[in-house]
Amino acid sequence: MTTEQRMHSTLWATLAWALLLTGCATTSRGLRLPAPTVSPYDASHGDVVWAVAPPRNESGVSVVDPLAVADELASAVGEVRGLAAVPVNRTLAAMRTLGIDGVASGADARRLALTLGVDGVLVGTVTAWDPYDPPRLGLSLALYARPGSDRIADASAEIDPRALTAAATEPRLPAGRPAEAPLSAVSEHLDARNHEVLMDLRAFAEGRHDPDSALGWRGYTASMTLFTRYASHRLVGALLDLERLRLARERATARAPGP
Repeated sequence: MTTEQRMHSTLWATLAWALLLTGCATTSRGLRLPAPTVSPYDASHGDVVWAVAPPRNESGVSVVDPLAVADELASAVGEVRGLAAVPVNRTLAAMRTLGIDGVASGADARRLALTLGVDGVLVGTVTAWDPYDPPRLGLSLALYARPGSDRIADASAEIDPRALTAAATEPRLPAGRPAEAPLSAVSEHLDARNHEVLMDLRAFAEGRHDPDSALGWRGYTASMTLFTRYASHRLVGALLDLERLRLARERATARAPGP
């Protein structure tokens, strides 16, 4: 090999390394951190723990897998900072112990919470299901607290009369909640043809997909599993927003002086 050939070989090797490093740097710069969801509850004593019951299927589509939806919901809860979810299999075992096939009422949810020892139970209903691109998914969620739980400030718990007697001023009690009513509930119908849904889906996909993949964030509209993952994240976040408002109202009521 001549000196000129060696120089060309070295030059091409240098260019190849430069292109490789440039590609790596581009990929690294293409990574995004997904926006975190933070629990509204006091986590000074550890994470608040929820159980997720398999949702009822009221979509009219027989191929819906409630256990798969429950797994996605449990994963969405587990991603929230300050929240944790027990495995769905453990929830199913507790339901078998209670002799119930599903959670059909607030009483069922509270019995399940007591059996599992969790702070709350998330109960859902699938109201619409269309897996073809663009997918559609209707989902409703309701949160029930374990009776007597103070981790999520259950306003439906009994008032301690001793605390009322010892109070320096007459407190204003929170408005009562019917025994069967959930703490918070949310319902959405998500259609991937809707541009608002697509924009939110794209924001969710940032940091959760391979930026070098062929479909990119559009992979979430091509897979019903991924679209369900997005929907679970969105509805859990919306439910926590309602919980944040509920807690703020209850704290404001507790601090307000009596008439």
